[in-house]
Amino acid sequence: MTASSPIEAAAAEHKLIRASRVEHVPVFDDAGHQIGHIDDLSVDRATGQVVYAIMSFGGFLGIGKRYHPLPWDALHYDSAMNGYVVNLDKKALEAAPHYSAEDLVVFDGHEQPKHAEAIFNYYGLGPPYI
Repeated sequence: MTASSPIEAAAAEHKLIRASRVEHVPVFDDAGHQIGHIDDLSVDRATGQVVYAIMSFGGFLGIGKRYHPLPWDALHYDSAMNGYVVNLDKKALEAAPHYSAEDLVVFDGHEQPKHAEAIFNYYGLGPPYI
């Protein structure tokens, strides 16, 4: 199948994407600078709704890398950039709630709701989802 096949063209036009294809998609600030990439998604088990895109940021060869849970509603896809855009600059992102790889376990358990309020408030999205 070529890059210009009718099937691929149709796929580019619809709204659905498999989670595995979101991984490693770049994230840009609103000035167009790449600030990280999607590392993982946090999905509500009951509804199937994506709650967070876990963006990796910084580090070198995986050392010192920080993970930023971005509320899914804080991102929008820009097809011209072939990536997601968040309305933050690098300095604001550095101040955003973030976690080490070991700390990400809170997004799979009972501690997540206490982190949700700080995350959603930081991005100006009001009451947390959870």
